[in-house]
Amino acid sequence: MIRLRARVAARSLDVEMTLDEGVTTAIAGPNGSGKSTVLAVLSGLLAPDEGELTVGDEVLMDARTWVPPRRRGIVLMSQRVLLFPHLTVRANVAFGPRSQGASRRDAGVAADRWLAEVGMSPFADRRATELSGGQGQRVALARALAAQPRILLLDEPFAALDADAVPAMRELLARELAGRTAIVVSHDVEDLEALAVRTVRLRAGTVVDDGLSPGSE
Repeated sequence: MIRLRARVAARSLDVEMTLDEGVTTAIAGPNGSGKSTVLAVLSGLLAPDEGELTVGDEVLMDARTWVPPRRRGIVLMSQRVLLFPHLTVRANVAFGPRSQGASRRDAGVAADRWLAEVGMSPFADRRATELSGGQGQRVALARALAAQPRILLLDEPFAALDADAVPAMRELLARELAGRTAIVVSHDVEDLEALAVRTVRLRAGTVVDDGLSPGSE
């Protein structure tokens, strides 16, 4: 079970939610409702003014505890494609396994596998700066999946893709996220229906529907 309580005054966020492990949960809501802020807090990239975060029996954040992002086992694929510009596409994807202690060979094998899954194998030796926005997003998705995190956070994972490329990537994610813990933010109803088993809705920085009780809004 994932339990989050967080208040971020500067972003008018005040939320409390309990999420299941082993499934994909969607966080939906209008622009400015706090969706990306929730992901930033979960990943540890944003420290709330006050709050608590536990995953199972492990406390990642409370008044006395702060587990840094690199030790949380949580990977965030943000809306911005934050690839390492000095590395090749293959090295970008291999970064996650390598940072977790995988050998260079095993990390390379994982990178090749995920690049093939997202259709980017022909670009493996290019620099990240040589990619289009859509190509970069495919590589970012491959890098997130290759890391095999405890929790995968996806913020508008298909936003930069051409419309004809989305169905295949959506199908890939639906297959790979089955049985894993993931949280996805998307404005696209088709994404929510294909990927998530539960949808938590935000409005103006608060939870208005927890996806569990009909009429909770």
